[in-house]
Amino acid sequence: MPISTTNLVPTAGTTTARAAGPGVAVAAPDYGAIKTRQQATWSSVDFGRIGVRLQIVGESLCEAVDLRAGEKVIDVAAGNGNASLAAARRFADVTSTDYVAALLDQGLRRADADGLSITARLADAEDLPFEDGTFDVALSTFGVMFAPNPPRAADEMLRVVRPGGRIGLASWTPDGFVGQLLRVVGRFVPPPAGVAPPTAWGTETRIVELFGPYARDIHTQRKPYVFRFLSAAHWIQIFRAFYGPVNRAFAALDGSGQTALHQALLELLDAYDVGGGRGLVVPGDYLEVVVTK
Repeated sequence: MPISTTNLVPTAGTTTARAAGPGVAVAAPDYGAIKTRQQATWSSVDFGRIGVRLQIVGESLCEAVDLRAGEKVIDVAAGNGNASLAAARRFADVTSTDYVAALLDQGLRRADADGLSITARLADAEDLPFEDGTFDVALSTFGVMFAPNPPRAADEMLRVVRPGGRIGLASWTPDGFVGQLLRVVGRFVPPPAGVAPPTAWGTETRIVELFGPYARDIHTQRKPYVFRFLSAAHWIQIFRAFYGPVNRAFAALDGSGQTALHQALLELLDAYDVGGGRGLVVPGDYLEVVVTK
């Protein structure tokens, strides 16, 4: 069922009142301000140093959506292009989008190194600059889940995909390792008030809320991604330098706070590590989703 743009939720940056109880109105989050801070966070680190390690997820997602050669594909919040490259390897016509130009540049360089062809477009996941029904397939691996206004982001993915097209998503689960990581970080640096946790995208309930009214079919499968590092200290070193939420948290804390966060991360990693002392091996579950419009 096509979506009319008149039925979409307010665009990013728009604030509206919502009821908090009888006679009480609470302003909605300032999505524009939140997004500006998010963009600064992801632009200040080289996430690609971590993103390249997640390539297997993009490959799996392209198989899950049964991607066909020649199909038009948009990768939303693509980062440094894992799903984009996976789709290009299957001879799709790929447009890679993100709001961090440096990550798009990395994706283009990776494609060139592999002899692949993709198009990069600077774009906001909540305001995609494409006509209705432009694409056969929309993909996002651990990207669109961080959009501060999830209904708007979901509506945009639905809007730019043709009727009968597919949307493929990979999102961290709230009860998996990354969900718990974000919860630990949130104890030290609270997330924006009124914004749903990004890991809500990793639940079937939220996916049905966001896509169900416009979906012909929704298929979900919980899958593991395994983080493999030299040690817990090595993982913290890499994520402190290159993963936006962890980097931002350390930067916001004083010395004692940084020490406490470091210890909390060590305890979390120890709880999930199944490596038996032979390197850090941490399974982190994600939800793989295929929505047929």
